[in-house]
Amino acid sequence: MPIHMLYFAWVRERIGVTEERVTPPDDVRDVAGLIAWLAGRSDGHAEAFAEPARLRAAVDQDFVALDAPIAGAREIAVFPPVTGG
Repeated sequence: MPIHMLYFAWVRERIGVTEERVTPPDDVRDVAGLIAWLAGRSDGHAEAFAEPARLRAAVDQDFVALDAPIAGAREIAVFPPVTGG
């Protein structure tokens, strides 16, 4: 099942798109695996996902850890941590 990916801030800038639909292989089971798989899609993806520990994610609009499963996910957002002043 395709997943609607959303990218924000510098993640979006490095990839060059705000959103895309992807269909990861069956062996991609969690957000970290998805990020690793996405890193192979383009140079921009590789740059954006070079340091996964710097990323945050939401699966179907719920904030999750990178080891969260993606089975059945319809939408996954990837973004940098939010800072405030």
